[in-house]
Amino acid sequence: MIGSDLGNGPRVAAPRWEGYAPLREYAALGDGRTVALLARDGSVDWLTMPDLDSPTVFGAVLDARRGGCFALQPELPYQVSRRYLPSTNVVETTFTTAAGAVRVTDALTLPGGALTPTRELVRKVEGLSGAVPMRWSVQPRFGYGAASPCISRRAGLPVASAGTDALAVCTWGAGEPLCAGDEIEGAFEIRLGSRADLALSFAHEEPLVVPARAECAARLEETGHRWRAWLRDRACAGRWQKAVTRSALALKLLVYAPSGAVAAAATSSLPEEIGGERNWDYRFSWLRDSVFTLDALLTLGCPSEAQAYFWWLMHATQFNEPRLRPLYRLDGGVGASERVLALEGYRGSAPVRVGNAAAEQLQLDTYGELLQTAWLYATASGQLDPDIARRLARVADFVCASWRQPDEGIWEVRSPPQHFTQSKMMCWIALDRALRLAERGLLSRRHAPAWRREQAVIEDFIETRCLSENLNSYVRSADAEEVDVSVLLGLLRGYASPQHPRMHGTIEAIRRDLAHGPFVYRYGGDDGLQGTEGAFVACSFWLAEALARCGHLGEAAELMDQLVGLANDVGLYSEEIDPNTGEFLGNMPQGLTHLALISAACAITEQGMTR
Repeated sequence: MIGSDLGNGPRVAAPRWEGYAPLREYAALGDGRTVALLARDGSVDWLTMPDLDSPTVFGAVLDARRGGCFALQPELPYQVSRRYLPSTNVVETTFTTAAGAVRVTDALTLPGGALTPTRELVRKVEGLSGAVPMRWSVQPRFGYGAASPCISRRAGLPVASAGTDALAVCTWGAGEPLCAGDEIEGAFEIRLGSRADLALSFAHEEPLVVPARAECAARLEETGHRWRAWLRDRACAGRWQKAVTRSALALKLLVYAPSGAVAAAATSSLPEEIGGERNWDYRFSWLRDSVFTLDALLTLGCPSEAQAYFWWLMHATQFNEPRLRPLYRLDGGVGASERVLALEGYRGSAPVRVGNAAAEQLQLDTYGELLQTAWLYATASGQLDPDIARRLARVADFVCASWRQPDEGIWEVRSPPQHFTQSKMMCWIALDRALRLAERGLLSRRHAPAWRREQAVIEDFIETRCLSENLNSYVRSADAEEVDVSVLLGLLRGYASPQHPRMHGTIEAIRRDLAHGPFVYRYGGDDGLQGTEGAFVACSFWLAEALARCGHLGEAAELMDQLVGLANDVGLYSEEIDPNTGEFLGNMPQGLTHLALISAACAITEQGMTR
């Protein structure tokens, strides 16, 4: 099976292709505000500052020559093994050479009891045996590589700055830092029992604070304790506990602590096809992910994160309600203008985009996602704020008036709008949840008769226009003959019961037309873009969950085992995987993939316990 040999035992790091590491080689670090990507060979190739959706300081993953990185590795040939320290997002990498072995521990350190302006990357180097020559290089490239840094010394320390951004390079036992052009570098030897420390301290529109060595060491240690303390109260039991635990930690990396928003992914423009144009910025929060997100947070026992996310969602959607945007900025804003950067792209995959024009699309499925999310929250809390209730009722009215429009759908196609089946199913779900909330007295019953009538009309449209007798399946869009795995979401949300023959027929059609082993493609048919894409990993987990809910527990568990084995050596997933090579594609770590894993694992476990 592809990926089955990708454990965390010692092996040679995969060779870079003209400076680019395979996406499968990356682990993620985070501090609740931003995320870094750390390659298996010890290079930090992605880091945005001060926030997850800010411009990059290190962006070599998008341009190996101009993007910038923080490299740290032995000067001798080596084998490497790595892991996340148990129950943390702290990475431990062990390099083994003919001269000895060295261990590097990396973290974006977590602040203390409250959020502070401090942003800090700490790298601890320990000698395990022998004597190993090491070399490091800090190549900051602010503003997505557009701003040339000014390298100077302040109080004897190297500092790189550009505009209102600055970083200090602090080293202890790691050799004398040398300023060479637009980079800062050094070399040292690490022996058995010795230790070196490197820290980058960042500032954005604020004074640059230079830490002491003991402070960095203490924060690194405390960061591990804080991650373990957070995970201690999480509910991650079951057959796939390890995978669910890692997915919970990956999801936590994508929670933007200042607002409670959850980013879809930590990166921008990692390609869905090498050399192709399907390169998008995923550092926003999508309504399509909202049900999975809130459900996962509640299931895992994260009430504070669930509440923060729900209230962020209510805040973000209030400004232009009842119409919804498909995605919102992490601060709740609606602006996401898309532009192209002057970067070559990962392995030549251009254009490199930041911002996302999908923010202006009409995606009718989002209305069902919002009402289902509100239903989950109200069911868990037993209440709904009266102002929110009035807004949700207006959203339901908007669905009644708007569901007949064609839209761009959940996959944000750039072809002409269509009557996508999943969009219509989620409009049905939106009205169904509004009616349920009204029955509980949480929404006004005044418009319930109109909601019920329109729901019946939507159902008639789906059953007469979006169902293929030839395929015995719901199809991608009205009057089409191609299938689309997104219809599973409508079915999983309750449009049809698990026992309904059409649900079984749809699953079989998807397995026949879109599945290749454990891999599942999103849809067949045109989407307005050139080229192809990999298999969408979340879709495979949706299929596993659908199989479980339809009573095929053995097949669901078998598929789940295969999918868990497709993660990289530290348990992370990107958006897509190439079925032929196992190569990761798309942005990472991908929130929807990890959310779908959690949902499928919990569903299979739950179905098994009830039978």
